[in-house]
Amino acid sequence: MTSSVQRTAIVTGAGSGIGRAASLALLADGWNVVLAGRRLEPLEQVADESSAAARAFAVPTDVANAESVHALFSAAIERFGRVDLLFNNAGVSNPPGPFEDWSPEQWKGVVDINLNGMFYCIQQAFRTMKAQTPRGGRIINNGSISATTPRPNSAAYTATKHAVEGLTKTASLDGRKYDIAVGQIDVGNAITELAARMAKGVPQANGDIAVEPMIDVKIVGQSVLYMANLPLEANVLFHTVMATKMPFVGRG
Repeated sequence: MTSSVQRTAIVTGAGSGIGRAASLALLADGWNVVLAGRRLEPLEQVADESSAAARAFAVPTDVANAESVHALFSAAIERFGRVDLLFNNAGVSNPPGPFEDWSPEQWKGVVDINLNGMFYCIQQAFRTMKAQTPRGGRIINNGSISATTPRPNSAAYTATKHAVEGLTKTASLDGRKYDIAVGQIDVGNAITELAARMAKGVPQANGDIAVEPMIDVKIVGQSVLYMANLPLEANVLFHTVMATKMPFVGRG
């Protein structure tokens, strides 16, 4: 559904993977897209790849830093006037090896981006969306299927993604009075840099190493676009998109 009214989205982690796919899908559908990520060059590459580069705005951002997130939203408002969508996507994977060998800094590094960063972005989105006219907007959090089901040796990533599910539910409840719809997309085995190891074989719950089926990341981008284009009176609270034959439901 392409809208004749130009809307503005902020996408975090926009320089690669799911964020890149979602940004390109939104740009192709007529959205203004504020591309947020730690490095400017990948963001500019995404803008250049789109046929709508004039509607793309790259803003280097560290979501683990609350002041950087505030600056991101301020830049978006200055450029486009409002924020209709936040795709809260930035995230990192686990430190290597078993968790008993991790340093406190390694643990905190995942929590700072995957959980604190998610919160800072939701907080700024609420402040922005409830104050603008027309009021409201939509937030889509990237939860991952690890928001419900862990993999072996994934304590940091799984803990933060379980927490994201709680943030989604709470923000969905608290956003009602401001016309802010909050949902979550849980992705299983999309072909990205972060998930590339799945195609080479990863540990299973029974100790085996197995190659897992994958899906094109563009499918995830289209899923985000579907959620983004819903009217605000409708919300997809949780949306799971995954490789049909990946070991997830049941016992594998």
